[in-house]
Amino acid sequence: MADLFAALDPPAPPERAPGPDVPLADRLRPASLAEVVGQEHLTGPDGAIGRMVAAGRLSSIILWGPPGTGKPTIARLLAAAVGLRFVPISAVFSGVADLKRVFAEARDHARAGRRTLLFVDEIHRFNRAQQDGFLPFVEDGTVTLVGATTENPSFELNAALLSRAQVLVLHRLDRAALDQLLARAEVASDRPLPLTPQAREALLGAADGDGRFLLNQAELLFAAAPAEPLDAPALAAFLQRRVPVYDKDREGHYGLISALHKSIRGSDPDAALYYLARMLTAGEEPLYVLRRLTRAAVEDVGLADPQALQQCLAAKDAYDFLGSPEGELAIAQACVYLATAPKSNAVYRAQKAAWTTAKETGSLSPPKAILGAPTKLMRDLGYGAGYAYDHDAPDAFSGADYWPEELEPRRFYEPTERGFEAGVRERMARWDQLRAERKQYRDCGA
Repeated sequence: MADLFAALDPPAPPERAPGPDVPLADRLRPASLAEVVGQEHLTGPDGAIGRMVAAGRLSSIILWGPPGTGKPTIARLLAAAVGLRFVPISAVFSGVADLKRVFAEARDHARAGRRTLLFVDEIHRFNRAQQDGFLPFVEDGTVTLVGATTENPSFELNAALLSRAQVLVLHRLDRAALDQLLARAEVASDRPLPLTPQAREALLGAADGDGRFLLNQAELLFAAAPAEPLDAPALAAFLQRRVPVYDKDREGHYGLISALHKSIRGSDPDAALYYLARMLTAGEEPLYVLRRLTRAAVEDVGLADPQALQQCLAAKDAYDFLGSPEGELAIAQACVYLATAPKSNAVYRAQKAAWTTAKETGSLSPPKAILGAPTKLMRDLGYGAGYAYDHDAPDAFSGADYWPEELEPRRFYEPTERGFEAGVRERMARWDQLRAERKQYRDCGA
């Protein structure tokens, strides 16, 4: 048996302490799951990973989380904890031939009683057909799949693959976890970071939850060894600016635009401005944001403030005229206007209800009285007969029934008592009263 394993796997190099040329982030890689920071909800005794390790048996999993949160490290430590052979590949650099080779080797090991944990980094980069190729090998136990992705698995992974794997969500590293990493870096380097307390806080904020980025910046500071600790402005000048994590066609895009829309709906102008800033500073197309603001104007403000729509269209014209960055002020103004406007989705709900009824009731004919009669035949058939011209009626309101005979009148639009709609509600109530009075008058034969 040992000879078989020796033939399949080349001998591993002897363990040795990492040399000084090894990056700090690699030197500080955890040696056990207990050393992983920021993911205790998964690696702790009550977490999904902790329970799997305690049971000594893994199921296939997808690790979903932002960059620098320890996905490859967790996969490697998982394999070691339960005694599985660890095989890492990257979807960026691997193709079908690589997968076939990996599966063939895993099958040979499985026959010899040694199971394989296959770690696939950036698994969302495999296309649908390639993802389908994992299914038989996951189902028959040839490999235990651990995939890592920064993108929403619901959008990027096949439903069939998702049904065979448990999705575990890794958290963005918080300040406490990042500070713990910096403390380990100082112990490993045998000296404190050359930063003032305020600059240290600024460095933690600049990391944006990414442990790898934080350790890389710490390594640069140790190598620079400034004569005096850097303050926050000096740190900003020393370190390169970090681009916010944001993919305009992926999870970051959809998450932030949803947060912006919901903050407007919730009448929180400051939160709305924050998410607007997150998107625009990360490079989002301003016209896309304006389209979503316009959608919020008609969906969530509606007729409670009809000027909301005009504000959005004016902001679009202003941005077209001024460009960036000056035109972004007009976008911010429209955003604040929407967030502080009275809210109503009455028109939105009315539109959905009316569309549903139209689909359900088919091609019912309107009453003949309100149909046009451009020909003699149509007039002889009664088209337009008895039409009550509303401007000739008292209050310019005839109270006529405009619904098809087969369909009882329905109420789709229920205006709120907020903003401009409060006046609309009063008018509609008055029309309902007049309609009832005039119907009663006609029913009496007058």
